[in-house]
Amino acid sequence: MGKGGGCVPSKKKKPSSLSTTGGDDHGTEYEDADNIPLPIEDDQTTATNTAGTTTPAISPVKIFVVFYSMYGHVESLARRMKKGVDGVEGVEAKLYRVPETLSKEAVEQMKAPVKDTEIPEITAAELAEGDGFLFGFPTRYGCMAAQMKAFFDSTGKLWKEQTLAGKPAGFFVSTGTQGGGQETTAWTAITQLVHHGMLFVPIGYTFGAGMFKMDSIRGGSPYGAGVFAGDGSREATETELALAEHQGNYMATIVKRLAQP
Repeated sequence: MGKGGGCVPSKKKKPSSLSTTGGDDHGTEYEDADNIPLPIEDDQTTATNTAGTTTPAISPVKIFVVFYSMYGHVESLARRMKKGVDGVEGVEAKLYRVPETLSKEAVEQMKAPVKDTEIPEITAAELAEGDGFLFGFPTRYGCMAAQMKAFFDSTGKLWKEQTLAGKPAGFFVSTGTQGGGQETTAWTAITQLVHHGMLFVPIGYTFGAGMFKMDSIRGGSPYGAGVFAGDGSREATETELALAEHQGNYMATIVKRLAQP
Protein backbone atom coordinates (compact mmCIF):
# COMPACT_ATOMS: atom_id res chain seq x y z
CA MET A 1 0.00 0.00 0.00
CA GLY A 2 1.34 3.43 -0.92
CA LYS A 3 1.75 6.51 1.23
CA GLY A 4 1.12 10.12 0.28
CA GLY A 5 2.06 13.35 1.97
CA GLY A 6 -0.69 15.89 2.52
CA CYS A 7 -4.26 15.75 1.25
CA VAL A 8 -7.05 17.84 -0.19
CA PRO A 9 -10.55 18.07 1.29
CA SER A 10 -12.40 14.79 0.90
CA LYS A 11 -14.89 14.36 -1.89
CA LYS A 12 -17.80 12.03 -2.21
CA LYS A 13 -18.29 9.68 -5.11
CA LYS A 14 -21.24 7.45 -5.80
CA PRO A 15 -20.74 3.85 -6.93
CA SER A 16 -20.03 3.36 -10.62
CA SER A 17 -23.18 3.61 -12.71
CA LEU A 18 -25.20 0.43 -12.90
CA SER A 19 -26.88 -0.71 -16.05
CA THR A 20 -30.55 0.17 -16.45
CA THR A 21 -31.33 -1.81 -19.56
CA GLY A 22 -31.42 -5.52 -20.20
CA GLY A 23 -33.63 -8.53 -19.49
CA ASP A 24 -37.22 -8.78 -18.39
CA ASP A 25 -36.36 -8.69 -14.68
CA HIS A 26 -35.11 -5.11 -14.69
CA GLY A 27 -35.18 -1.90 -16.63
CA THR A 28 -36.86 0.48 -14.22
CA GLU A 29 -35.20 -0.44 -10.94
CA TYR A 30 -32.78 2.48 -10.94
CA GLU A 31 -34.87 5.01 -12.86
CA ASP A 32 -36.32 6.29 -9.59
CA ALA A 33 -33.79 8.18 -7.49
CA ASP A 34 -35.08 6.34 -4.42
CA ASN A 35 -33.97 3.01 -5.85
CA ILE A 36 -30.27 3.64 -6.49
CA PRO A 37 -27.64 2.03 -4.23
CA LEU A 38 -26.59 4.05 -1.22
CA PRO A 39 -23.71 6.48 -1.95
CA ILE A 40 -20.24 5.37 -0.92
CA GLU A 41 -17.80 7.89 0.49
CA ASP A 42 -14.45 7.89 -1.27
CA ASP A 43 -11.80 10.11 0.29
CA GLN A 44 -9.42 11.21 -2.44
CA THR A 45 -5.81 11.79 -1.39
CA THR A 46 -3.37 13.75 -3.59
CA ALA A 47 0.29 13.97 -2.63
CA THR A 48 1.88 17.42 -3.02
CA ASN A 49 5.32 18.75 -2.33
CA THR A 50 6.32 21.97 -0.57
CA ALA A 51 6.16 23.88 -3.84
CA GLY A 52 2.50 23.04 -4.18
CA THR A 53 2.88 20.86 -7.27
CA THR A 54 1.50 17.37 -7.55
CA THR A 55 3.99 14.55 -7.06
CA PRO A 56 4.05 11.45 -9.30
CA ALA A 57 1.12 9.09 -8.74
CA ILE A 58 1.62 6.36 -6.19
CA SER A 59 1.14 2.70 -7.06
CA PRO A 60 -2.54 1.73 -7.30
CA VAL A 61 -4.20 -0.27 -4.57
CA LYS A 62 -4.60 -3.86 -5.79
CA ILE A 63 -7.68 -5.99 -5.24
CA PHE A 64 -7.44 -9.62 -6.34
CA VAL A 65 -10.70 -11.16 -7.54
CA VAL A 66 -9.97 -14.85 -7.03
CA PHE A 67 -12.57 -17.39 -8.09
CA TYR A 68 -13.47 -20.90 -9.09
CA SER A 69 -16.10 -21.33 -11.78
CA MET A 70 -16.96 -24.57 -13.54
CA TYR A 71 -19.80 -23.41 -15.80
CA GLY A 72 -19.14 -19.68 -15.91
CA HIS A 73 -21.70 -18.33 -13.44
CA VAL A 74 -19.17 -17.21 -10.83
CA GLU A 75 -16.88 -15.93 -13.56
CA SER A 76 -19.62 -13.66 -14.90
CA LEU A 77 -19.93 -12.07 -11.46
CA ALA A 78 -16.15 -11.78 -11.17
CA ARG A 79 -15.87 -9.89 -14.45
CA ARG A 80 -18.58 -7.43 -13.45
CA MET A 81 -17.01 -7.09 -10.02
CA LYS A 82 -13.75 -6.07 -11.66
CA LYS A 83 -15.61 -3.30 -13.46
CA GLY A 84 -16.85 -2.00 -10.11
CA VAL A 85 -13.38 -2.07 -8.57
CA ASP A 86 -11.78 -0.34 -11.55
CA GLY A 87 -14.39 2.42 -11.28
CA VAL A 88 -12.69 3.74 -8.13
CA GLU A 89 -9.74 6.01 -8.81
CA GLY A 90 -6.44 4.65 -7.59
CA VAL A 91 -7.66 1.06 -7.29
CA GLU A 92 -7.29 -1.76 -9.79
CA ALA A 93 -8.65 -5.29 -9.89
CA LYS A 94 -6.87 -8.39 -11.13
CA LEU A 95 -8.79 -11.52 -12.06
CA TYR A 96 -7.40 -14.91 -11.04
CA ARG A 97 -8.82 -18.40 -11.01
CA VAL A 98 -7.77 -21.14 -8.60
CA PRO A 99 -6.37 -24.41 -9.98
CA GLU A 100 -8.76 -27.16 -11.04
CA THR A 101 -8.50 -30.30 -8.91
CA LEU A 102 -10.53 -32.56 -11.21
CA SER A 103 -8.88 -34.45 -14.03
CA LYS A 104 -9.24 -33.20 -17.58
CA GLU A 105 -11.33 -36.28 -18.38
CA ALA A 106 -13.70 -35.62 -15.49
CA VAL A 107 -14.18 -31.98 -16.50
CA GLU A 108 -14.94 -33.03 -20.08
CA GLN A 109 -17.50 -35.59 -18.90
CA MET A 110 -19.21 -32.86 -16.89
CA LYS A 111 -19.45 -30.83 -20.12
CA ALA A 112 -17.79 -27.80 -18.53
CA PRO A 113 -16.84 -25.06 -21.02
CA VAL A 114 -13.19 -24.37 -21.80
CA LYS A 115 -11.68 -21.88 -19.37
CA ASP A 116 -10.50 -18.49 -20.58
CA THR A 117 -6.71 -18.75 -20.74
CA GLU A 118 -6.35 -14.97 -20.40
CA ILE A 119 -7.29 -15.31 -16.73
CA PRO A 120 -4.23 -16.79 -14.99
CA GLU A 121 -4.23 -19.34 -12.20
CA ILE A 122 -3.05 -17.92 -8.92
CA THR A 123 -0.61 -19.45 -6.47
CA ALA A 124 -0.88 -19.10 -2.72
CA ALA A 125 2.33 -17.06 -2.58
CA GLU A 126 0.89 -14.44 -4.95
CA LEU A 127 -1.81 -13.53 -2.42
CA ALA A 128 0.85 -11.60 -0.49
CA GLU A 129 0.89 -9.00 -3.27
CA GLY A 130 -2.80 -8.09 -2.90
CA ASP A 131 -4.16 -5.29 -0.71
CA GLY A 132 -7.68 -6.73 -0.64
CA PHE A 133 -9.53 -9.76 -1.95
CA LEU A 134 -12.86 -10.88 -3.34
CA PHE A 135 -13.21 -14.66 -3.36
CA GLY A 136 -15.91 -16.27 -5.50
CA PHE A 137 -17.02 -19.89 -5.63
CA PRO A 138 -20.05 -22.14 -6.18
CA THR A 139 -21.64 -23.98 -3.29
CA ARG A 140 -21.32 -27.63 -2.41
CA TYR A 141 -23.93 -28.50 0.23
CA GLY A 142 -23.79 -25.04 1.75
CA CYS A 143 -19.99 -24.74 1.73
CA MET A 144 -17.39 -23.62 -0.80
CA ALA A 145 -16.46 -25.94 -3.66
CA ALA A 146 -13.55 -28.32 -3.05
CA GLN A 147 -11.36 -26.50 -5.57
CA MET A 148 -11.49 -23.28 -3.56
CA LYS A 149 -11.03 -25.14 -0.28
CA ALA A 150 -7.97 -26.88 -1.71
CA PHE A 151 -6.55 -23.48 -2.60
CA PHE A 152 -7.10 -22.16 0.92
CA ASP A 153 -5.52 -25.34 2.25
CA SER A 154 -2.38 -24.46 0.28
CA THR A 155 -1.91 -21.15 2.11
CA GLY A 156 -0.24 -22.70 5.17
CA LYS A 157 2.97 -20.70 4.82
CA LEU A 158 1.02 -17.44 4.64
CA TRP A 159 -0.96 -18.50 7.71
CA LYS A 160 2.20 -19.39 9.66
CA GLU A 161 3.69 -15.98 8.95
CA GLN A 162 0.31 -14.17 9.20
CA THR A 163 1.12 -12.47 5.91
CA LEU A 164 -2.53 -11.72 5.17
CA ALA A 165 -3.43 -10.50 8.66
CA GLY A 166 -5.36 -7.23 8.59
CA LYS A 167 -6.16 -7.42 4.88
CA PRO A 168 -9.87 -7.08 3.93
CA ALA A 169 -11.73 -9.74 1.96
CA GLY A 170 -15.25 -10.46 0.75
CA PHE A 171 -17.16 -13.33 -0.88
CA PHE A 172 -19.53 -13.91 -3.79
CA VAL A 173 -21.23 -17.19 -4.62
CA SER A 174 -23.30 -19.28 -7.00
CA THR A 175 -25.98 -21.77 -5.94
CA GLY A 176 -28.33 -24.08 -7.78
CA THR A 177 -31.52 -23.23 -5.89
CA GLN A 178 -33.00 -20.53 -3.68
CA GLY A 179 -32.37 -22.66 -0.61
CA GLY A 180 -28.96 -23.79 -1.79
CA GLY A 181 -26.77 -21.60 0.38
CA GLN A 182 -26.64 -17.97 -0.78
CA GLU A 183 -25.83 -17.03 2.83
CA THR A 184 -24.39 -20.20 4.37
CA THR A 185 -21.81 -20.66 1.62
CA ALA A 186 -20.26 -17.30 2.52
CA TRP A 187 -20.89 -17.74 6.23
CA THR A 188 -19.03 -21.06 6.43
CA ALA A 189 -16.14 -19.57 4.44
CA ILE A 190 -15.45 -16.90 7.06
CA THR A 191 -13.41 -19.43 9.05
CA GLN A 192 -10.72 -19.25 6.35
CA LEU A 193 -10.35 -15.51 6.91
CA VAL A 194 -10.41 -15.80 10.69
CA HIS A 195 -7.38 -18.10 10.83
CA HIS A 196 -5.45 -15.73 8.59
CA GLY A 197 -6.43 -12.73 10.71
CA MET A 198 -8.16 -11.12 7.74
CA LEU A 199 -11.06 -8.66 7.85
CA PHE A 200 -14.39 -9.85 6.46
CA VAL A 201 -16.19 -7.09 4.56
CA PRO A 202 -19.86 -7.86 3.83
CA ILE A 203 -21.95 -5.53 1.67
CA GLY A 204 -24.82 -5.35 4.14
CA TYR A 205 -27.73 -3.52 2.55
CA THR A 206 -25.65 -0.86 0.80
CA PHE A 207 -27.18 -1.90 -2.53
CA GLY A 208 -30.25 0.06 -1.45
CA ALA A 209 -33.65 -0.83 -2.90
CA GLY A 210 -32.07 -3.52 -5.05
CA MET A 211 -31.68 -5.67 -1.94
CA PHE A 212 -35.44 -5.63 -1.42
CA LYS A 213 -36.48 -6.42 -4.99
CA MET A 214 -39.09 -9.21 -4.82
CA ASP A 215 -40.71 -9.28 -8.26
CA SER A 216 -38.10 -11.63 -9.70
CA ILE A 217 -35.56 -14.20 -8.53
CA ARG A 218 -32.29 -12.61 -7.42
CA GLY A 219 -29.15 -14.12 -5.96
CA GLY A 220 -27.01 -12.33 -3.41
CA SER A 221 -27.32 -11.47 0.27
CA PRO A 222 -25.86 -9.09 2.85
CA TYR A 223 -22.80 -11.36 2.78
CA GLY A 224 -22.09 -10.61 -0.87
CA ALA A 225 -23.21 -10.91 -4.48
CA GLY A 226 -24.64 -14.16 -5.77
CA VAL A 227 -26.28 -15.86 -8.72
CA PHE A 228 -28.78 -18.69 -9.04
CA ALA A 229 -27.51 -21.19 -11.61
CA GLY A 230 -30.48 -23.54 -11.59
CA ASP A 231 -29.63 -26.61 -13.65
CA GLY A 232 -26.77 -24.67 -15.19
CA SER A 233 -28.72 -23.14 -18.04
CA ARG A 234 -29.79 -20.00 -16.15
CA GLU A 235 -27.50 -17.01 -16.66
CA ALA A 236 -26.93 -14.17 -14.20
CA THR A 237 -29.56 -11.45 -14.53
CA GLU A 238 -28.69 -7.78 -14.85
CA THR A 239 -29.77 -7.25 -11.24
CA GLU A 240 -27.36 -9.95 -10.05
CA LEU A 241 -24.57 -8.49 -12.17
CA ALA A 242 -25.33 -4.98 -10.92
CA LEU A 243 -25.03 -6.23 -7.34
CA ALA A 244 -21.65 -7.75 -8.21
CA GLU A 245 -20.49 -4.44 -9.71
CA HIS A 246 -21.67 -2.63 -6.60
CA GLN A 247 -19.76 -5.03 -4.36
CA GLY A 248 -16.59 -4.44 -6.36
CA ASN A 249 -17.05 -0.68 -6.11
CA TYR A 250 -17.87 -0.83 -2.40
CA MET A 251 -14.90 -3.09 -1.65
CA ALA A 252 -12.54 -0.86 -3.60
CA THR A 253 -13.64 2.14 -1.56
CA ILE A 254 -13.12 0.31 1.74
CA VAL A 255 -9.69 -1.05 0.77
CA LYS A 256 -8.58 2.35 -0.52
CA ARG A 257 -9.67 3.99 2.71
CA LEU A 258 -7.66 1.47 4.75
CA ALA A 259 -4.64 2.00 2.48
CA GLN A 260 -4.51 5.73 3.14
CA PRO A 261 -1.98 6.89 5.78
